[in-house]
Amino acid sequence: MNESLNTRSMIFTLYGEYIRHYGNEIWIGSLIRLLKEFGHNDQSVRAAISRMNKQGWVQSRKVGNKSFYYLTERGVKRMDEAARRIFKLQPAEWDGRWRMFLYTIPEEKRHIRDELRKELVWSGFGSSSASLWLSPNHLEEQVELLIEKYDISEHVHFFIADYKGPHENIALVNECWDLDEISDKYREFIKMYSERYVIDRSKIEQGKMSDGECFVERAKLVHEYRKFLFIDPGLPAELLPDAWPGEHAARLFSDYYKTLAKPSSQFFEEVFKEGNELTNKDNGYDALQHPLLIDRG
Repeated sequence: MNESLNTRSMIFTLYGEYIRHYGNEIWIGSLIRLLKEFGHNDQSVRAAISRMNKQGWVQSRKVGNKSFYYLTERGVKRMDEAARRIFKLQPAEWDGRWRMFLYTIPEEKRHIRDELRKELVWSGFGSSSASLWLSPNHLEEQVELLIEKYDISEHVHFFIADYKGPHENIALVNECWDLDEISDKYREFIKMYSERYVIDRSKIEQGKMSDGECFVERAKLVHEYRKFLFIDPGLPAELLPDAWPGEHAARLFSDYYKTLAKPSSQFFEEVFKEGNELTNKDNGYDALQHPLLIDRG
């Protein structure tokens, strides 16, 4: 099995893609059934969801002898943030200012430093030195949450500032991020998925692709595209090079995703329904209420 499709990551993908739009809760039996489509067994699913529980991403409740898992508030916020960034098809508008985050975490809290760095990268910050992190994006809310989460208010400083030179703003970008490397990753994605998209679209139109196959391909597509959250900070257009391949990749992802959406959602619903009926509970879900599938006019 492809190591990149590890069980925990796939569970996050399913929560982000489906479960949070279907009442935010799923029976462990349904989750095991869904992950079976990707080659994950009962034991690996139970171990992964247990780790996520201990890490504060999900919580469980019992109905009789059945266990149901739902995203915590922390988990919902992470899924919402990821969705906003994954399904953003255009670069953000820039106010011309930089967000600067500095910290001096004492040695006795060094375990926090590693976690904090990962969170800052996830949020879209780049680093020009060991403890100075920069972003042109509006990340004030994310910074507040990080300070609160790690209880580090006495060890950090946060500024919103104008860059006065002596170089251009792009110099800061080049210090913090390797745009050539990110660009290469986007081109790899485009090369890999352009052909798949054409083939799968044709198969769906001819009725030669099952709902289960569409479900698997949609999850793999999102899983692969989600990796850009960890390498692409989502810079404003003013700070990107001409013909930025990220926009092409975003359009390809959107078109492919929409093509797979209806049959894959139908497959999910069939598996989900059994566990949902165990609770005698109407979660008020809507099959296609995903951010990318709602017609914004």
